[in-house]
Amino acid sequence: MILNSQPDCRCVGQYSSGEEALTALPALAPQVIIMDVNLPGINGVECVRQLVAKGVDAHVLMLTMHKDTDVIVDALKAGASGYLVKPVEADQLLAAVRDIHGGGAPMTSSIARKLVQVFQRKPVPEGEALTTREAEVLSLLSKGHAYKKIADEMKISYASVHTYISRMYKKLHVNSRAEAVAWHTGR
Repeated sequence: MILNSQPDCRCVGQYSSGEEALTALPALAPQVIIMDVNLPGINGVECVRQLVAKGVDAHVLMLTMHKDTDVIVDALKAGASGYLVKPVEADQLLAAVRDIHGGGAPMTSSIARKLVQVFQRKPVPEGEALTTREAEVLSLLSKGHAYKKIADEMKISYASVHTYISRMYKKLHVNSRAEAVAWHTGR
């Protein structure tokens, strides 16, 4: 209703699952897609990834309740160009749709701040260098390994993995896996 109430916007479809969207959207060739992260079946981030792989050339605006840095980074890496956190007012949504359609990257300010923090990571202070085990855990995290797989591969307990990660986050001045991986890959 919000989109269709505007002379320059038109909703060409609504889908209740990622699978439905994957089937219908390539033929519709929309200019802007508004996608939630929480979908039955495949999630919105994976749906975006698959739409991009299918050659759907649309600007994707994530509209979700997720504020987790890992989810934000994953959505943007998958191909989203904007990220809004619910709830949003009708005028905010319309402004974001127009902005993204014009080549912008609309984001809720708190989301933009999280991304800035990912890229403004601080170097590890002298005397707080990562231990060999912490560096090994970070390397495995950056390869996408789950905590259990890291524990199995390093032949340590799941609790030990959590301990290494907590210490590593403190030393790196990061708050999430995505920020730690960004620090690791960007140094």
